[in-house]
Amino acid sequence: MVKEKEKTALNQEVKTEFFYGYIIVALVFLILTIIFVAVDIYGIFFEPLIAEFKWSRTIISGASALNNLTFGIFIIISAKLCEKFSLRLIVGACGILLGLGYFLMSQINSVWQLYLYFGIIISFSTSIYIALISTIARWFVKRRGLMTGIAYSGLGLAATVGPPVANWLITTYDWRQSFLILGIASTIIIVPAALFLKRDPQHAGQSPYGTSSEEPNIHVLQGVLLQEALRTRQFWLICGMYFIFLFCHILVLVHIVIHAIGLGLDPASAANILAIYGFVSIISVNIMGLSGDRFGNRPIFAISFLLLAISFFWLLIATQTWQLYLFAVILGLSYGGMQVLFSPLVAELFGLKAHGVILGTAAFGGAIGAALGPLFAGYIFDEIGSYNPTFIICAVLAIIAIALTLLLKPMPGNTWQKQ
Repeated sequence: MVKEKEKTALNQEVKTEFFYGYIIVALVFLILTIIFVAVDIYGIFFEPLIAEFKWSRTIISGASALNNLTFGIFIIISAKLCEKFSLRLIVGACGILLGLGYFLMSQINSVWQLYLYFGIIISFSTSIYIALISTIARWFVKRRGLMTGIAYSGLGLAATVGPPVANWLITTYDWRQSFLILGIASTIIIVPAALFLKRDPQHAGQSPYGTSSEEPNIHVLQGVLLQEALRTRQFWLICGMYFIFLFCHILVLVHIVIHAIGLGLDPASAANILAIYGFVSIISVNIMGLSGDRFGNRPIFAISFLLLAISFFWLLIATQTWQLYLFAVILGLSYGGMQVLFSPLVAELFGLKAHGVILGTAAFGGAIGAALGPLFAGYIFDEIGSYNPTFIICAVLAIIAIALTLLLKPMPGNTWQKQ
């Protein structure tokens, strides 16, 4: 009788203990916001770079292409580093590296410097992204989609506040000083935040949310290794989906501002397109993450790619400010399901045993798309003076992605699907 009372009291203590996983979600949200500002503001610097150096859009887009391509390689490396070393150490080092990258960007005078600083140094500093998202999958079994969505809201916030802030800094100071200010701010936020990160619940003496405290490690240990995942059709379908998703979205982030300016919008109004896109994506990642938990990941992916196709068809006829803002709304809605559910989908299909590395390797397919998208759009514009062929191709790719989503089926014998 006494033992039963002691057990009941212990269970009550465990239930009332604050779950550190919520701190992890908040920290990942903050860090993702800061690191993705570096990606989202690049298009804002097109005009100043063209004005000062007379570089073509293809040349400037090439640095973005290199950034995204090396990002795909670096996310695999950083995921491996976080498995071998401390998550705090790697994230903190990336925070310092991001500040250094911004400082070097403020000093550029030639194309090779642009490609080295933005294409490689800043690329590596942002590559910690997959390891951070994978960390949330380790902390949550239930509510995984919702919590991943909350963390991914940081990307939406970056797109919402980053472009207007960058545009204001450039207008108030100049583009070089803007990079300096952004670099200082990034380092002093990321490094302290990294000190509070914990990779696994066991490091806090807790169990993943939604698991039994008697077997806290069972979900982390289940799953397949990367070599096994590479032999499945599911993995390559996810790679194709990732490729199309980032080909289209990064293309927009890099080129939509200067496209809107070419249609007659002033720079501030053009930057607001990205701000609206970012704001809507904050709402979208949370709604889509919750919907993925309730209805499954694949139906939400199909809906998201349909919205992506609609957004690019609409962009073909959008010339007025309100039409471009409506495009940003539709694109932002499409963003949520595709971005937030990749990590839960990989966990659902392949388990958590090698989740970070599998997700990072699949994301390399997306990185190739992210590299090719802006470069392709810049080349097409330089050749024919229009983005319309690019917009048509993006719409068609989104329709193809719907088909890929419908072909994605659960793996036979999967015993670790989300609870």
